[in-house]
Amino acid sequence: MNETKNLLGTLKRCLRARGMTYHKLGRALGLSESSVKRLFSDESFTLVRLERVCAAIDMSVADLVRMAAGTREAQTFSLSLEQERTLASDASLLALFYLLLNGRSVEAAERRLGLNARVMRMLLDRLVEAQLIDIDVKRRIRLHARLPIAWRPDGPVRKLYERQVRAEFLQGPFTGSSEALSFHSAELSPASVRILLKKIDKLAADFADLAALDVQLPARDKTSVALLLACRPWVFSMFSAYRAKAAA
Repeated sequence: MNETKNLLGTLKRCLRARGMTYHKLGRALGLSESSVKRLFSDESFTLVRLERVCAAIDMSVADLVRMAAGTREAQTFSLSLEQERTLASDASLLALFYLLLNGRSVEAAERRLGLNARVMRMLLDRLVEAQLIDIDVKRRIRLHARLPIAWRPDGPVRKLYERQVRAEFLQGPFTGSSEALSFHSAELSPASVRILLKKIDKLAADFADLAALDVQLPARDKTSVALLLACRPWVFSMFSAYRAKAAA
């Protein structure tokens, strides 16, 4: 029973992540919205119907089962300090690990990074040695990590790359159809700040759900997307200067 609840709970998260309402799902299944609600409340899914629901959001039952298994663990995955040190020691190694995490094959990652076979074997051997992956005789990869990864706030990966990532990420004009930059500043109560932080956590969780949904899609149907979320007490320097004058 708990397994079923976990599976359907994961399915609901996937539907929300895809923006699939019960009404839209009913249209896709040829059912009324009330019938779809009843399916979830009564937990009366046949395998065929579960397959059809999954197909409506471009995933398989196998994908759903894998995601449901992941929800029994922590929402984020942590690496050991030594594993982070290994990845931080080589930009190519971190890039390869990132591509493999996002569902790329060894061959696709090799082409994307422009590496020759010898260098690729060396990098894969280092990932195996760090116990981040296993490789079988057919060069199939089994990862010992999953998205999203919670890098240590003061760990080697963030220390080495975070400043560069921040600077590069904010250089863009954010005017494209798949881009957005929104900045807001206001005086809020502590209660409102807590609510805002919870909403940020929810958006980060939605991003992780979408990443998990799309990891099995072919590379041609995806693009690398970054989401930067930040919130802290802050006063624009121009206003700080005025406040200092007023206090004087």
